[in-house]
Amino acid sequence: MNIRTITLLLWAVSFSVNAQQNGTLLKTELPRIYIDEGISLHFLSPEPIQYVDISTNKMIGDIPLENVFRLKAVRDSVSALNVYNKSLGVITIIGQKFIAQYDLWYAHDFRQIKTQVEILPINTKPLEVGEIPMSDQELRYFSIEAFKEKNKKSIVRKTDFGVTGEVNNIYTVGDYIFLDISFKNKTNLKFDLEQLRFKIEDKKITKATNVQSIEIEPEYQLFTPGSFEKKYRNIYAFKKITFPNSKVFTIELAETQISGRTLTLQVKYSDLLEADTL
Repeated sequence: MNIRTITLLLWAVSFSVNAQQNGTLLKTELPRIYIDEGISLHFLSPEPIQYVDISTNKMIGDIPLENVFRLKAVRDSVSALNVYNKSLGVITIIGQKFIAQYDLWYAHDFRQIKTQVEILPINTKPLEVGEIPMSDQELRYFSIEAFKEKNKKSIVRKTDFGVTGEVNNIYTVGDYIFLDISFKNKTNLKFDLEQLRFKIEDKKITKATNVQSIEIEPEYQLFTPGSFEKKYRNIYAFKKITFPNSKVFTIELAETQISGRTLTLQVKYSDLLEADTL
């Protein structure tokens, strides 16, 4: 088991334990972090930061990267006050599925000051009690794991206009489905990808049938290319999908040009039920 897998498991265990505890926290129970006006403090998050609240005007901060929150004490505000070894206020950091709070103190002893603080599971609370959706970091991790897997015999394969589409593999992780999809262009014309659409549609369509089509948006996709010359492969993640046998899950590849090529793959519900566990 690699380090990244262990980290994800620790997060899952921590959320499960925290969800069973009382969510009320006193300020005295918050982790204490020391800061100085001359040093920027960086909080490193395991997932993209969605929101930050700074409860005092003695500090300013920003999010230079989606996983990094940068904080600094305001020199004029702290220098004019006798705030050494006193609390400046509370910092609240919210990720995709956690909330973390810290009590910031103005330090006089430089040995107490950190430049980086890693947001650890022990210092977080889940935003949702019960089922916790995967973060982008976890979706990316499992998508990469799916991409590493060797292709078996394709589940679905179809060729039109010199372009062959394949559903190579289908995997499940909890309530998520990961589709490994590839396309091969056998022509000399580059394929300008307009969009890849996913729908649940009627299996058999007659003239007297009112076509019912439900479009499904993926929760995550590993790559976002705009075109491909010969080969294209990607991993798409979806929340659990259920539909009756009278319908199919369709994957529609479309080209940008008016007379562009299109290709549609159909995945049966039984194919999803027989998916491998990643």
